[in-house]
Amino acid sequence: MQDIIGTGVRRHHDNLLQVFRSYYQLTKPRIILLLLMTTIAGMVLASHGRVDPVLALVTVAGGAMAAASANTINCLYDCDIDYIMERTRSRPIPSGRVQPRDAALFAASLAIASFTLLATFANLLAALLAMSGIVFYVLIYTHFLKRHSTQNIVVGGAAGAIPPLVGWAAVTGDLGWAPWVVFAIIFFWTPPHFWALAMMIRDDYAAVGVPMLPVIEGDEDTARQIWLYTLLLLPLTLLLVYPLHVSGAIYGATAIALGAIFARKAWQLLADPHDRDKARSLFKYSISYLMLLCVAIALDCLPLSQHVTSTIAENLPQWLGAIGPM
Repeated sequence: MQDIIGTGVRRHHDNLLQVFRSYYQLTKPRIILLLLMTTIAGMVLASHGRVDPVLALVTVAGGAMAAASANTINCLYDCDIDYIMERTRSRPIPSGRVQPRDAALFAASLAIASFTLLATFANLLAALLAMSGIVFYVLIYTHFLKRHSTQNIVVGGAAGAIPPLVGWAAVTGDLGWAPWVVFAIIFFWTPPHFWALAMMIRDDYAAVGVPMLPVIEGDEDTARQIWLYTLLLLPLTLLLVYPLHVSGAIYGATAIALGAIFARKAWQLLADPHDRDKARSLFKYSISYLMLLCVAIALDCLPLSQHVTSTIAENLPQWLGAIGPM
């Protein structure tokens, strides 16, 4: 470990549980949970709420292993700066609990298992999309962009937007407009989400020379960019309702309500870009926003929800006509 990060410190595990915990931490499980929710959202949309449970289990497992592989490689690649940054110093590789060679073997095994599982029990397109997510995250974002461009999060956000494509492809074997809209939603959600975090820890990024937008352009410009991407994001969420008609009134109302809160928090940050508490509030809410949006997609596909939506659509002209003459 000394020749990798220069610490000379190598820590050992006391039991098997600690070994499992270290490798589990390598995968960044909190990130994976959010990615899997978007995968399920893609499957629900593709199947109109009638997801085959076995296919869902296979797709979720394959997607989780692909994301875990990408995150592990990211930890391996960034172990030098992770040791310098206080927030990441305790991660398994910089702390010496997992050796780089072992992490690389672990990541490769996860990628192979993911491709095999998805190709065998879902389809080749889903498997290839999952592998493309690994390649894009590791090669484009981690290697080429993260340490060299302020647009690292913008372009790199495409990697995190691939899971709903995997979910849709696992069900249908192809891709349509709806999964690409969900892809776009996550793509435009990523900059406000991650730049808010970067504003909170800009000093850490500055210390290791990572050109995050707040470090290079400052908080004011970052807040303006967050506001712009928020304005672009919110209309995209409604495309699933119209013109695509793959989601209904329940999702639409939820998207509008969640989007209004998102816009208010982004506006508050724009008004006071140096307030770390406002950046933290936006960052935390952005996680809940995407999770709740996925939940709304799933709820809207339930038979009862579809019945409510169709009832409203059928009777709305009559109700409006009754109100009109007043």
